[in-house]
Amino acid sequence: MPLFSPYDSNDLKEEEFLSLEDFLHTIVDGLWHTFWDSDEPFPFFISCPLQPGSKFYTIEKAISRGRLKGLSGAALMTKNGSDLRAHWDQVVEFVLFKKNILVEKGLGISSSTICEALFYGFHILMYRSLSKYRSFIADSVFILVLDSKFGGVVKLSGDIGKLEIGSGNPYKFVSDWIKLHAEVSVSPIDRIWNRLGNPNWGDLGTLQILLATFNSIVQFHGPPIKSIASLAADHSLRLQKRRTEWGLAMLLSGEGDIVELDNIDINDPSFEKDASQLKLKQGEILLLDDHLQGQKSFQVEECLVGGNCYCYAVSSLENPRKLLTLYVGAHPSRLEPSWEAMSLWYEVQRQTKVLKVLKQKEISSEYLPEIIASGRILHSGPCGKPSPNGICEHPWCGTPSLVTPPVGEPVSFIVSRSGPFTSDEAIRCCHDCLSALRTASMANIQHGCLCPENVSRVFDPEKRCFYVLVSWGRAVLEERDSPAINLQFSSSYALQNGKLCPSSDAENLVYLLYFVCGGFMQQQDSIESALEWREKCWSKRLIQQHLGEVSALLKAFSDYVDSICGTPYPVNYDIWLSRLSRAVNGRDERGKMVEEEVMTIRLQDTAESSGISGSATSFS
Repeated sequence: MPLFSPYDSNDLKEEEFLSLEDFLHTIVDGLWHTFWDSDEPFPFFISCPLQPGSKFYTIEKAISRGRLKGLSGAALMTKNGSDLRAHWDQVVEFVLFKKNILVEKGLGISSSTICEALFYGFHILMYRSLSKYRSFIADSVFILVLDSKFGGVVKLSGDIGKLEIGSGNPYKFVSDWIKLHAEVSVSPIDRIWNRLGNPNWGDLGTLQILLATFNSIVQFHGPPIKSIASLAADHSLRLQKRRTEWGLAMLLSGEGDIVELDNIDINDPSFEKDASQLKLKQGEILLLDDHLQGQKSFQVEECLVGGNCYCYAVSSLENPRKLLTLYVGAHPSRLEPSWEAMSLWYEVQRQTKVLKVLKQKEISSEYLPEIIASGRILHSGPCGKPSPNGICEHPWCGTPSLVTPPVGEPVSFIVSRSGPFTSDEAIRCCHDCLSALRTASMANIQHGCLCPENVSRVFDPEKRCFYVLVSWGRAVLEERDSPAINLQFSSSYALQNGKLCPSSDAENLVYLLYFVCGGFMQQQDSIESALEWREKCWSKRLIQQHLGEVSALLKAFSDYVDSICGTPYPVNYDIWLSRLSRAVNGRDERGKMVEEEVMTIRLQDTAESSGISGSATSFS
């Protein structure tokens, strides 16, 4: 739905009404084929009046006759046999389309808009009462009130036979009837279209309109063949089946992760010694003993962004122009007393193991780091280590290190310095991270700790930017492995069970996208509060709504992830990488154009989203 412009434009008016027609037709077509009969001919059409009681026009005819400016909305009409003319007693539901339906202060429908909606509602009830076709319920009508952003529903009910007419002002008789014999219901107002002009399918505002349209169809065509309750029951059965397949009981055993420290002699007396953490200075030459490649030399160029004294940009003496990332682990003597040192163990030794697995299986990607060298640091001067695997008192002796390309800037610092990502940047980040996850999944590896600090933006020699998923030290290779727990970015399943499900990394990615797009990430102080925040965001579709303001594609991806969260079903990387690649390469159709599967409103699919679990206003 295009936004209103302060300048009057026939082209914009045409686009608005054509979009409105598409929106209404999509809703009705989806409801009819889902709940009633998909084999029968579609019994509805859409036509537009100039005012109550006036002649109806199709939008195309109104455009050709120059009457577009006078249109006040669109009516959903039911077909009457072979009669192709539109009459007011055929109006199933009316959509009042205004430039602005809000009150000046606050989110509510203005009183003038409500009065105009009631005026149309009264005319529809009056024509129904005089109709010779009485195969419908004539005592209530739903009026949808929309502008280019928001929408709500006004329902007018009452026995038109109790209208008292005499000599005098007819409007007073109508107002008296509304006061004494009618019932008026006004729904809360909510956003229908996002800034890109796409409807927020599944959100509360659109669900109100779906429910009102559903009840309007019931008035003319009777109860549906399939009930909402039956679809909800089917949905519950599908969820139960998924939980059974996943075997939740097996995941409640609470088995902990066993950490193995290779090449550490715990009986060595030097293991208990407390040596200072290794800190390198710019210009220092580091000699690394790689047992596969021998000794390799690197020069320290700078400490990387963030002030981490264990992560440096270095250059190989063999190729000084290419910058590499050096991870420096903890001196083995610090592993027992220092929790920070254990984190460094994951960053270096464990990450080395993961990257070696990928290298052995010949799996690589430009969005993943790869091993250039790994081993222990050698120091100059005499070494007093008691055994080949032992260490001496020198702070460099035996310190594990890992060298990988490329050198980049963490996303967390980019957002902190420059603010939220643009739509193109967010789509590129999603594509690159998803590509990295797909590549790792070929080796049955899950990252387990996808957060802004672990995604780096890198520039190639042609100044083209891309994103690399780094820090694979907490990756899950085996069933017994436990992922890192991040209260802001870990998946709900990881927080609840200490394990990953197939969609956990994709859920992490959605939280990352929400963050880089400016979403508010509430600080959490416990797993319980973190789970409550996730439940609130998914049930109220806050994440989808926010991403929808940035990109329809990212919103669609978050909807997809929402539908598979916590299930045993794998992520379909190929289809989403294909769609993201089209967007990254500039072949994405944006704005009003929406993917066919998103436009097709099938309520059994909509029910798959956890967002439907929130309460909505009922119109019965």
